[in-house]
Amino acid sequence: MSLSNEIFIFLKNLNQNNNRDWFTENKNLFKTNESNVKKFGEEVKSRLDIFDSIEHFKLFRIYRDVRFSKDKTPYKTYFGLTWKRSKPQHRGGYYMHISPGNNFLSCGFWDPNSEDLKRIRQELIQDSNEFKNIITADPFHSIWGDLQGNELKTAPQGADKMHPDINLIRKKQYIFSIKYSDLEVCDPDFLNIIESAFKNIRPFVDYMSEILSTDKNGEYLF
Repeated sequence: MSLSNEIFIFLKNLNQNNNRDWFTENKNLFKTNESNVKKFGEEVKSRLDIFDSIEHFKLFRIYRDVRFSKDKTPYKTYFGLTWKRSKPQHRGGYYMHISPGNNFLSCGFWDPNSEDLKRIRQELIQDSNEFKNIITADPFHSIWGDLQGNELKTAPQGADKMHPDINLIRKKQYIFSIKYSDLEVCDPDFLNIIESAFKNIRPFVDYMSEILSTDKNGEYLF
């Protein structure tokens, strides 16, 4: 199972003709490429299910919500796929973005709510050694690189701005990402590459899941 280069051709043409008339004329082409991406995503889920617990796979709709946007173009010029882990024990999720010249995998915690963020920060303030050991170990770090995500400009409330790990504590997101070229995405081995990448990030999502499944005293919440 592999992704076709026709996906990129379609998305490039859509970017140049982002209007309803063109899209209507090329609806069958869209459906063909959407089906290719969806089948690929379902195959990724079947592999994830072997070593993880996935609640569901979702291929985002290509139609943009333009109600509150200055950009009124009706269609997204990318495909977005997400695989959500099964709550409450398994937190976090996996994401794939397909767009000409801008392809990437992401994994982690994009938008933790205030309670989750508070709990993560409590743990890092108390002891961040295990967290740091996980994200700097190989092959994890050689595959996923450095921790990413938006952060506060200063220490969050209740945290010492001089804490040695304040750079971790002030994060608002805890994300890892890998970029790929269009050629890499269409490679017949790309499915195996994704599977390997997601396997290697399991220690991170499992560790974060354990944090979010316990209170500040380490007692399980359920």
